[in-house]
Amino acid sequence: MTKFSILTSLAVIVLLLVIPAVVLAQAQPPRPAVFGGTVSFDGAPATDGTSVSALIDGEEVASTETSGGAYALRVAQPPGGAFAGKAVVFLVGGSEAVEKSTWEADGGAELNLTATTPPPPAPVVGEVGPAGAAGPAGPKGSTGAAGKNGSAGATGAAGAQGKDGASGASGSAGADGAPGPAGSAGAKGDTGAAGPAGPAGAAGAAGVDGGGGALGLIALIIAIVAAIGAGGAFVMGRRS
Repeated sequence: MTKFSILTSLAVIVLLLVIPAVVLAQAQPPRPAVFGGTVSFDGAPATDGTSVSALIDGEEVASTETSGGAYALRVAQPPGGAFAGKAVVFLVGGSEAVEKSTWEADGGAELNLTATTPPPPAPVVGEVGPAGAAGPAGPKGSTGAAGKNGSAGATGAAGAQGKDGASGASGSAGADGAPGPAGSAGAKGDTGAAGPAGPAGAAGAAGVDGGGGALGLIALIIAIVAAIGAGGAFVMGRRS
């Protein structure tokens, strides 16, 4: 075998080995993206069994259910698909979560989802249709008969006059009034001036020898009393 033949054979062998590997690599789909984290619904951890799904281009591409308030979702690209760089929207219990992500082969992230119950849709109100034609007027009803006047009631008899009530007992005597206040004391009169001394009394008769001392004393007392009496009479006369 020539050198050229050997090289040709080696080239063919290499091609036979490389072509299947290239074809196999091209046929193998990209690795999926994996997302996971907690799930909150209406402000509380989602109950077990709450559905969590991923949408790309409005189509559901993966789904799972929560357990212990968490989820794990594997989003794989199907054969012939092209998910690279596309937005991934998550639904929790049918309500769209606030958080979103982007699909990348062998990508994904820890993504905690939060969602709330959507408000009820607004009622659809159609346009108001035209008013319908008025219906014909109904026949007038007959006038009802007037009712009879009721008879007057009998006048009630006058009641008998009641007896006079017994006289009430006399009231008890009132208490004595309090004594009036004492009158104010009168002004004190001026003291009168001393009257002049009265005239000297007549000399008494000469006493009997031996007893003149007592009689003389008596006469002197009488004279003093007379002088005091005269002075008092003078003072009383001045006051009046």
